Amino acid sequence: MESLNAHYRRLLGLNDDWTVGDVDLSVADKRVSIALSFVGDRVTCPECGAVCCCHDHAPDRRWRHLDTMQFETILTARVPRSACESCGVKTTAVPWAGKHSRFTLMFEAFAIDVLIAAGSVQSGRALIGLSWQSAHAVMQRAVERGLAKRDNDGLRYVGIDEKSFGRGQSYVSVMTETQGSRVLDIVPDRTEEAADALWNTLPKEQCKSIEAVSIDMWQAYENSVETNAPQAEIVFDKFHIAKHLNEAVDKIRHAEHKELKAKSDDRLTGLRQLLMYHPENLDEERSEQLSDFLGERKRQQLRTARAWCLKDYFRWFWTYPNAASAAEFFEEWYAWAIRSRLQPVKRVARMLKSRLKNILSWFRHPISNATAEGFNSRIQLIKSNARGFRNFANYRTRILFFCRKLKLKPC
Repeated sequence: MESLNAHYRRLLGLNDDWTVGDVDLSVADKRVSIALSFVGDRVTCPECGAVCCCHDHAPDRRWRHLDTMQFETILTARVPRSACESCGVKTTAVPWAGKHSRFTLMFEAFAIDVLIAAGSVQSGRALIGLSWQSAHAVMQRAVERGLAKRDNDGLRYVGIDEKSFGRGQSYVSVMTETQGSRVLDIVPDRTEEAADALWNTLPKEQCKSIEAVSIDMWQAYENSVETNAPQAEIVFDKFHIAKHLNEAVDKIRHAEHKELKAKSDDRLTGLRQLLMYHPENLDEERSEQLSDFLGERKRQQLRTARAWCLKDYFRWFWTYPNAASAAEFFEEWYAWAIRSRLQPVKRVARMLKSRLKNILSWFRHPISNATAEGFNSRIQLIKSNARGFRNFANYRTRILFFCRKLKLKPC
């Protein structure tokens, strides 16, 4: 038994203050219970770090450790309490587990690996035999640990975007680092107050070092940037601009398709998705289909074809070498759009004209919310695996945990 105790003591990495008092093997329950005893004469106050006398011992506590072979391994101990002159009687920290945790640090590190590899809480917890509550607690501590250790030095560019949360008009606001491809934080709603809350998660000095912020043309986000990072340039996200143009084309297609259908003309049937794609992203078959549509329909002056050409022509705006030449191109495009007699396109053109300054900022700071958009599929998978979320705090924890940019494991 003495040899076995020494064996477990080395495996657990215990210092001289702790010893293995007993090892109980239950074959029927497939469990190994290891009783640890405090044998030191001095303890450290968990509040102020002062070395002081041991006041007494708390009741027995249990921690789950890594399995021994196929046997579940449990550590038990009565944790000493310090008699600190400044802080009073406090329960001391143990070297094998975090504060308030029911798992050892080694087990938590293993559980984090399994949960990330499994990709979902349900699959991961089943592999290691955890309840949903326990798995969530492991993830929550991991996220808190990762946020505390996160290094934001060198953060120059951020993006703020909205994501759907629940049903209906329920949204969250997400702040991402556009260069580092990481989620910085998530808050409920998409109001100016929500955006302010995102900025408050960063140190004040860090906010002052931000050079540019990518947002969509949402006034609440714009106001928040001007309040919290007035030195930063606002860059309106190029993908949201493309989205506005696509929506204009689709409105025209929908109205024109309805008119043609009334005349038993189905020329626009099945073209909705095709007209949304970037031409360079089309396969050969769809590229030919688009060419056929433009070649034939343009001669017949379909409004949809003219709207698509206006949308497609705007993409050359981003290819210019500087803001001055891009501004000249925009004036040419704007004149064409205003003369088009296509009301949805004209509305978008006027909106872009009124915000041209912050669109041209892209040429000084070529950033976008592509990072946030890239997380959409991962966030959607998280929501799907969880069958949706009722609690925002759980939603935030899952996103920060599974987006894999935090140092989640205990040291």
